[in-house]
Amino acid sequence: MVDNLYLVLNIFQVIIYAYVMVSVLNLLVFSFASVFNYKPKKYPNSKPKSIALLIPAYREDTVIHEVVDSALKHNYPKDKFDIIVIADSFSEESIERLNNLDIIVFAKNFKISTKSRALNYALDNIDKQYDIACILDADNIMEKGFLHKISEAFSGNFVAVQGHRVAKNLNTNFAIIDAVSEEINNSIFRKGQRVLGLSSFLIGSAMAFDFLLFKKMMKEVEVVGGFDKELEMRLLAGGYRTEYLPDAHVFDEKVQNARVFTKQRRRWLSAQFHFFGKKFIPSLIALFKDGNFEYFFKAIQYLQPPRILLLGGIIIVTLVSYFFNTSTWFSLWFAQLVMIVSVFVFAIPLKFYNFNTLKAAFVLPKGFVLMVFSLLSIKNANDKFIHTKHTYNAFQIKSKKTN
Repeated sequence: MVDNLYLVLNIFQVIIYAYVMVSVLNLLVFSFASVFNYKPKKYPNSKPKSIALLIPAYREDTVIHEVVDSALKHNYPKDKFDIIVIADSFSEESIERLNNLDIIVFAKNFKISTKSRALNYALDNIDKQYDIACILDADNIMEKGFLHKISEAFSGNFVAVQGHRVAKNLNTNFAIIDAVSEEINNSIFRKGQRVLGLSSFLIGSAMAFDFLLFKKMMKEVEVVGGFDKELEMRLLAGGYRTEYLPDAHVFDEKVQNARVFTKQRRRWLSAQFHFFGKKFIPSLIALFKDGNFEYFFKAIQYLQPPRILLLGGIIIVTLVSYFFNTSTWFSLWFAQLVMIVSVFVFAIPLKFYNFNTLKAAFVLPKGFVLMVFSLLSIKNANDKFIHTKHTYNAFQIKSKKTN
């Protein structure tokens, strides 16, 4: 009986180890690739293209005016871009203030609010044709030259471009952790994948698309959370590649407390597993039928656990193995620990190697626990809109290079 139990536990450990190993190796390959320089092709003689700057906003009265004011001052030809705000559930005072600005405002109180629904409402009501649709969140601030770089990228063969979203605020430990996490994502899933010739992941904002293609795709998109993942999969299914512009910066508010952190991660996890279930079979068919490896690979990546769970889980299992497991298993799990730590070392930009980041790292155990609770509570989370309210509006753009 004891021998049978030991055999079952070992089989279970082998399965878990294999799953963790594949996940860690996937991260390690792209993390290491991100160490190398990536420079998108330049088109210095390209003419500025017309851009619809779409800003879907749900109850963002607090921050929207700062974002719009900044966009109005952006250094792109004024006759080549329109700022279009989709104001969902705004106060009458905020809508009146917006209507007094040189922008296009679509005010609407949706019965069920989603970003895809807001964008489709705007696209259905725009009476003008553009070359590019660019998406910002209601708290996003564009750095000087952002739209020029976006426009130039569309002179190549790309129909989708992802900009580099960076932290707008580092005022709390959770904000720092969130900022570091986003830069790790930028390193692995955007820069690292482009270095190896794969498509960049989308991130929900600071992204741009061929206008007509975007309008066509959005008509078929009706999701509560993760509309960027839906677009991502549709692009890959159609054989399109997404470019990444590491020097095209947009400043984005980072979460400042545990409550918002948990809510946001719950939404992301729900969308991730939802799209794995939705796209795995179609991507598998596309792999064998059309040889579309990247579409299938992307669907598989949605099954990957969050990094903080990987790190925390591997640390716990390695410690348990040291005291209660065989030396072989301890060595194997310790090797996984070295690899997952290497992922972080390669992917975290040098600017975050400082005392403030070290101090913020002490909230990681709390973050690990919150992620576990998020994982346990994601059931049906994708069936309703989970809003992350933005409040940080005391931001001043610094004219310095962001790496």
